[in-house]
Amino acid sequence: MPVKRVLIIDDEADFCLLIKNYFLKKNYEVHISHTLKDGMDSLQSFKPDILFLDNNLPDGLGWEQTAYISQHFPNTRINLISAYQYDPNIAEQFTSIKIWEKPISLTDLNQYLN
Repeated sequence: MPVKRVLIIDDEADFCLLIKNYFLKKNYEVHISHTLKDGMDSLQSFKPDILFLDNNLPDGLGWEQTAYISQHFPNTRINLISAYQYDPNIAEQFTSIKIWEKPISLTDLNQYLN
């Protein structure tokens, strides 16, 4: 069975390390990008099964890329994350996408994977 891949696009190093270690223990291959540009480049080359995309990145708003990602990577499970409270109307626009508010609990991640 092929190894599943996770891409994390987030500028918070501690958060990335926590999520990376969680998925490594579950035998996923994990790649981290700390900017939107690097993350979008990694998306093309890494082709993840699961994406965690922060909104507020040093070089742009990650969530603005959601429509593009959904269209060009339809098999990638998209997870939007933010440390700031978001407008609940956003969730209505992205019904097939999971929106997480930081901090993310490992219990919630376990439920998400099952």
